[in-house]
Amino acid sequence: MQGARRILVYGVTGAGKTALAARLSEATGIGWVEVDRETWLPGWVQRSEEEQRRRFTEICAGDSWVLDSAYGIWSDIPLARADLVVGLDYTRRVSLGRLLRRTAVRIVDRREICNGNVETLGEAFSRDSIVAWHFRSFRRKHERLVAWEADPAAPPVLRLRTPAQTEAWLATVPGP
Repeated sequence: MQGARRILVYGVTGAGKTALAARLSEATGIGWVEVDRETWLPGWVQRSEEEQRRRFTEICAGDSWVLDSAYGIWSDIPLARADLVVGLDYTRRVSLGRLLRRTAVRIVDRREICNGNVETLGEAFSRDSIVAWHFRSFRRKHERLVAWEADPAAPPVLRLRTPAQTEAWLATVPGP
């Protein structure tokens, strides 16, 4: 962590980015920005690319933040300011298992995800479901983390490959 105040949590769909960002925020006292809440309007309407870029330019101009993801259309914005990227680069078995369990629970309990949006059984089996997105984006997100880690111009990347590694690292994070 070494003084990191602008932290991007990034990784494959279902890895636990939001849960880790919330825990990291609590441990450090750095404010956490829930990316889905800033990106999705009620009815699963996505904000325009221009509006997303505007919002995240404002957020990332701040002195400190924890983001729980970065969408490809604006990932350049937090990368230009981040002190640290915490990459959850778990196997498909781990991340897909977590995603399927989380989706099933959310369908049953109708828990709000963001801005009144909930997951439904119909959406879970649609072409645009979060599960389908996992399969479409898994390799790309992994490759992006590997590239960022190798790029000397990019912020430092802490690439965590297992939940146990993540827990061990989180236990070392200094408090506020």
